[in-house]
Amino acid sequence: MLLIRKAGERGHADHGWLNSWHTFSFADYYDPDYMGFGSLRVINDDRVQPGMGFGAHPHRDMEIISYVLEGALEHKDSMGNGSVIRPGEVQRLSAGTGITHSEFNPSTSEPVHFLQIWILPGQMGLSPEYEQKLFPDEEKRGTLRLIASSDGRDASVTIHQDASVYAALLESGEGIVHAILPDRHIWVQVARGKIGLNGYTLEQGDGAAVTEEDRLEIAGLENAEILLFDLA
Repeated sequence: MLLIRKAGERGHADHGWLNSWHTFSFADYYDPDYMGFGSLRVINDDRVQPGMGFGAHPHRDMEIISYVLEGALEHKDSMGNGSVIRPGEVQRLSAGTGITHSEFNPSTSEPVHFLQIWILPGQMGLSPEYEQKLFPDEEKRGTLRLIASSDGRDASVTIHQDASVYAALLESGEGIVHAILPDRHIWVQVARGKIGLNGYTLEQGDGAAVTEEDRLEIAGLENAEILLFDLA
């Protein structure tokens, strides 16, 4: 069964410096039907204007993944980490017992477009951790490249949850298949472009909850970038 979440049905907040679309309930946006999907709690589709960003703020007991699509995102945290995340790079922040961080667009002229993803950890009260890795485009073209997993396999970042996150770049006419193991649940998010998903059409910003299926056939209807979440 596929349940499609259309881009325009998401929660929306436009603060001038930040234009954000919320797939699931977040901040002032509340929809009891979209509180998350399994351990997947947040997918925020954020665009931040040049020189603007999120000042220092706290998190705890959450696995936070930042996936930059365009521009750059500067990160600083209370563990002493400081970095700039660019397209192709994935940042994982395990908030654990508590961490403070800030996120800014360091450019003076270009906006940054990124997805911020929150996944509930399988265990509370862990020590905070930080990780950042590059996944080149050539590793994602025409295939599902593992970017986050519970065991860090295939050089993915490590999250504290039974979940696997994949990224793929598809050209028009290109297709891939993902086998779904029993008792697993899938969320597909279209970061850009257009795809076919088991016969349904999904466009930029659309998402789909997949349950009680044994395989996914994903086709590029135009050049596209997607994330696929394989959840317990």
